[in-house]
Amino acid sequence: MPIPHPVPAARPTLAESADRHRLYECAVQNPRSEVDFIDRTYRQLRGRSARWLREDFCGTAAVCCEWVRRRKTNRALGVDLDPVVLDWGRCHNLAALPASQRARVQLLEQDVATAASRPLDLVLAMNFSYWLLAGRAALRAYFAQVRAALAPDGVFLLDAYGGYDAYRRIIEERPVDDPELGRFAYQWEQALYDPISGRLVCYIHFNFADGSRLERAFTYDWRLWSLPEIRELLTEAGFSRVLVYWQGWDPDGRPDGHFQPVATGEPDAGWIAYLSAEP
Repeated sequence: MPIPHPVPAARPTLAESADRHRLYECAVQNPRSEVDFIDRTYRQLRGRSARWLREDFCGTAAVCCEWVRRRKTNRALGVDLDPVVLDWGRCHNLAALPASQRARVQLLEQDVATAASRPLDLVLAMNFSYWLLAGRAALRAYFAQVRAALAPDGVFLLDAYGGYDAYRRIIEERPVDDPELGRFAYQWEQALYDPISGRLVCYIHFNFADGSRLERAFTYDWRLWSLPEIRELLTEAGFSRVLVYWQGWDPDGRPDGHFQPVATGEPDAGWIAYLSAEP
């Protein structure tokens, strides 16, 4: 009687073996460019370099880690409610730092609305993370908490996006090449927008060369806040000056990645802007 041979186990697909946090950092974040911007902006506003930074909704704390790489005097505090993503950041991003830099980063599993810290030079709320706060009272209270956490010459930096495509159900895809992960596709889906409540539901998907797909790797249930609303709420929370930084264009008509303070913007299909708020 022939001896049956074991059936080899199927190899996992690229989607099954993918690390969604690593994919996100590769496709969405650019901590080096972001820290370039916040470092330069603080010096322009205050005439000196910042030292103490708090990254709210910090996720994997990639920006915190980049911050302490810049100068030996820099210190970073990351705040997030998700213990899973904080643990990922500790294991992958903090663990990759030399001990001297790692000692200057602290990650806290706390609500940003109540997080306490020493007086700070900079507080960040990037990647539209504060849009999780869907009501005016909640967002104003968060902004007031940030103002209270800042040193007298501190600066709050945040970002926003908009344009007429922001109100549509759309799917956008672009290829990503990474030395470690290879080539894959990042897909951004705006699945729902309610013009009455301002509710916006978005997903991030990833597609791979073997035909597999990581569906809804990330889900965002947000309020789509407009720049006038954000500026008004910052002022109501006690900030004395709010500036909007708009992106320029290269000779081919594409965004050039350079942001400058402006008084008016362009009614583009899609735009990303930074804001600075000073006590």
